[in-house]
Amino acid sequence: MAKTDSNKPFNLILKNISRYILLSEEEETIFTSLLSTRLVRRKQFIMQAGEVFSASCFVNSGCLRAYNIDKNGTEHILQFAPPGWWIGDFYSSITGRPGILFIDAIDESEIVVLTKENRDILFDKIPKFERFFRILIENSMASQQERILDKLSLTAEERFEKFCLKYPALVSCLPQKYIASYIGVTPEFFSKMRARMTKN
Repeated sequence: MAKTDSNKPFNLILKNISRYILLSEEEETIFTSLLSTRLVRRKQFIMQAGEVFSASCFVNSGCLRAYNIDKNGTEHILQFAPPGWWIGDFYSSITGRPGILFIDAIDESEIVVLTKENRDILFDKIPKFERFFRILIENSMASQQERILDKLSLTAEERFEKFCLKYPALVSCLPQKYIASYIGVTPEFFSKMRARMTKN
């Protein structure tokens, strides 16, 4: 189905959704009418720990990251969100309680935002979206469980190799300290490890 120019900001999110549910032209119109776009400057937060964050966010351009900061001030990155990825705090969204994540933009980014209020309207008008967001949450839960098990059973080199498979477009453009944080090592260790892997 050809998209009109008015749908251009939402073409990528519609493509993402079409992987799981099929929408009629009328349903696409209802869905996009409930969305808004937002430009996020580099290092600008879309949420901080302690805030209730119930919106669902989809990345059109740029890249965001979700992370936690421990009591020693060390950042632990849980997720990167390049174009075509969803990002948010599912714990806060589901429970309505303050979240524990920080989410900010690594680069200047454009995101598509679906507020909780509009998400509830969407579920009422197009019930098949409940299935879509259930799949989204299930995939996120499975991914986080895999991350925990990888941390327990894989070496740092193996975790980096899995990172490269998951985020191939980010390997060469992210600061090394961000990748190190994601795989759970210090930047110094990561630098030495990568040099050794390149040499081998």
